[in-house]
Amino acid sequence: MFEKSTWIRLPRNVVVGHDVLSEAGEVITSTHLHGRPLVVTSETPKAVAGDFLLERLEAAGFDPAVVVIEAASFGAVERVLEAAETVEPGFLVGVGGGKPIDIAKMAADRLDVGFVSVPTAASHDGIVSGRGSVPEGDTRHSVAAAPPIAVIADTGIIAEAPWELLTAGCADIISNYTAVKDWKLANRLKNVEYSEYAGALSQMTAELLRDAAPSIKRGLEESAWIVVKALVSSGVAMSIADSSRPASGAEHLFSHQLDRIVPGSALHGHQVGVGSILTEYLHSGADGEWRAVRDALASIDAPTTADQLGISDEAVIEALTTAHQIRDRYTILGDGIEEAAAIEAATRTGVI
Repeated sequence: MFEKSTWIRLPRNVVVGHDVLSEAGEVITSTHLHGRPLVVTSETPKAVAGDFLLERLEAAGFDPAVVVIEAASFGAVERVLEAAETVEPGFLVGVGGGKPIDIAKMAADRLDVGFVSVPTAASHDGIVSGRGSVPEGDTRHSVAAAPPIAVIADTGIIAEAPWELLTAGCADIISNYTAVKDWKLANRLKNVEYSEYAGALSQMTAELLRDAAPSIKRGLEESAWIVVKALVSSGVAMSIADSSRPASGAEHLFSHQLDRIVPGSALHGHQVGVGSILTEYLHSGADGEWRAVRDALASIDAPTTADQLGISDEAVIEALTTAHQIRDRYTILGDGIEEAAAIEAATRTGVI
């Protein structure tokens, strides 16, 4: 008897485009979320979009409360939970980049209420995914949470965000290319469950963005449109798989290890982009597609070398040879690669 089953949680409404934040009240009302909204944001996103969102929610008949956080931390999650004791929210709204959205997402999961994502920058696929990322000491925790019920991505606001945030989002998506290869490898060698649908969607998204990279330009709102839609697609792939596997392989382990070795040196998306160049070389050798990955990143001014990341050659080699220790996730790094192999990969690809 066939007994396999799955539970795929996807956003109910995804609204992307120019000035869509003005439609926030209508979008949220159409999701049938009820009760008082608790808006989670940080200082700059509050000024950029949060205050206007509060006005739109009030105009739609809601009575929003707001909590402003300073950093992504488990302490910030507790602050939101404490605020919720007074507000008793029907749902949470995260407004900002990675910090407020991840914190709101995790707090909503703890409170068992709905969550709405309002990104002000397209720096990574956490705006749609069912996972939150929180640093603690010299490590970073990836925590499972429900994906947003609605996403409201105003490309006018996102296009005005610092250019490096958009290029980081591009690099994060392009890195899906090697994440899917690692997932397939783990399926073949370790019998890790693999979803053909999620894998195909993630790979297609990475390839489309890789090919579109030359048309992504600074200050062009259409570029924000392209990147946001790719981030949404990547988040959906993770929801289908009920795993971060479609978008996280050895390149993410490499980035997380850099966070330990040289914390705060570069944006997450930029680190995984460089990690993807290296891991593509490890997958397919000197004649593989690592040049296509590197050239796509270079075309949007994303880092492709250690120097551009602001880190030393030694940090790259240390991260590449020890990244397998980050978590129990089988990738092309296996049980670790030798220093000589890491030096060859980094030298041949021009990373160092």
